[in-house]
Amino acid sequence: MKKVEAVIRHYKLEEVKNALTQAGIQGMTVTEVRGFGRQRGHKETYRGAEYTVDFLPKVKLEVVVGDNEVAKAIQTISDVARTGQIGDGKIFVTSLQDVVRIRTGETGPEAI
Repeated sequence: MKKVEAVIRHYKLEEVKNALTQAGIQGMTVTEVRGFGRQRGHKETYRGAEYTVDFLPKVKLEVVVGDNEVAKAIQTISDVARTGQIGDGKIFVTSLQDVVRIRTGETGPEAI
């Protein structure tokens, strides 16, 4: 089992969610986050004063999938979230030792 975390642009969330659902990937957690990568934020002017906005708003999407669905999840997120511009985001994949469904006590892949 793997956890796929994707930090994407906020306006791409609905498209990515719909594409993952169509790909048969169910269940996700979404968190509004702020951060920066290579783009290092941007400059804005407010009442004549220029200041730098370091942390840009993004959305972090987390899905837990079986080992056989990892490539499909990554490809789906990449294809839909890509705009070709700096700031499209990142995808992180980590291994999960175990998953437990609280309601039933199921563990492992059955709990996904």
